[in-house]
Amino acid sequence: MKNNKDNRRQFLKNTSLSLLSVAVFPKIVESKNSVLTCDQSTEDAYGQGPFYTANAPTIQNNQLAGVNEIGTRIIISGQVYNLECSEVIPNTEIDVWHANDAGEYDNTGYNLRGRTTTNSQGFYVFESIKPGFYLNGSIFRPSHIHFRITPPGFSTLITQLYFQGDPYIPTDAAASITSGSFDATNRIIPLTLNSNGDLEGTWDIIINGDGVPVGSNNIHIDKGMIYSATPNPFSNHIEINYGVFKKSKVAISVYNLQGKIIATINKKILKAGKYSVSWKPHTNLPKGHYFVSIIINDLQVHYIKIIRQ
Repeated sequence: MKNNKDNRRQFLKNTSLSLLSVAVFPKIVESKNSVLTCDQSTEDAYGQGPFYTANAPTIQNNQLAGVNEIGTRIIISGQVYNLECSEVIPNTEIDVWHANDAGEYDNTGYNLRGRTTTNSQGFYVFESIKPGFYLNGSIFRPSHIHFRITPPGFSTLITQLYFQGDPYIPTDAAASITSGSFDATNRIIPLTLNSNGDLEGTWDIIINGDGVPVGSNNIHIDKGMIYSATPNPFSNHIEINYGVFKKSKVAISVYNLQGKIIATINKKILKAGKYSVSWKPHTNLPKGHYFVSIIINDLQVHYIKIIRQ
């Protein structure tokens, strides 16, 4: 068993990003020449900070920020993994809070404060606004989101998430740390603009905990993958383009964030080749985030995130 875990970890470290885009696979660092990593998520040097409020409400419909909240919309998502990246950790509580667009915290209520829980596949997602800057003494703090991450039965990780290109990272006492137990390197993530005009970022959390085996096991991208889903976000129709690399039993399925199958779009024996399938969801399907997955010979091989608006 140990050899299998070691082999998987080496695979994660050596697999090239050239095979996949960041939007479709969560273990990838954002860069054309990046590789998959499995480095433990670190604490932030500032810890919890002075603005934490306990007992924040549960985030409803993945919306941390209300629709009238001023600021640039931002969507943060990812998975929670154990230290070997061999298991995802369901039911992890994630408590998040941050400043508003003007760099101010709500210290009397729960605006821009909330809790969510990872689903059966270890996923979390929330939509908010990009936090503003504020002065810390004579120096501005970079835009950041606070996290308290508690896997079932294990210790809580308290940390902060930052964003690439922020002009105040180099001068920040916490975000500028690049080594040791407070190394922020893997907590500075890229943001990309989606077709809806919102910023999106992916942050996978590697933490001490027990979970369930990763659904895609050793990431069998030798069997097939999803190339794209357009338009995304979508409303009434989405086109899913995928490839099968050898003759197999193939299914394309859509899941909600709780891991429940919403639809199985296509299920048949296919020869090696490129394919496309259209999906028109039921009009009653709620707006929000979903995952479309390619399942080959009963094994989930690959998935991408889609958004119904």
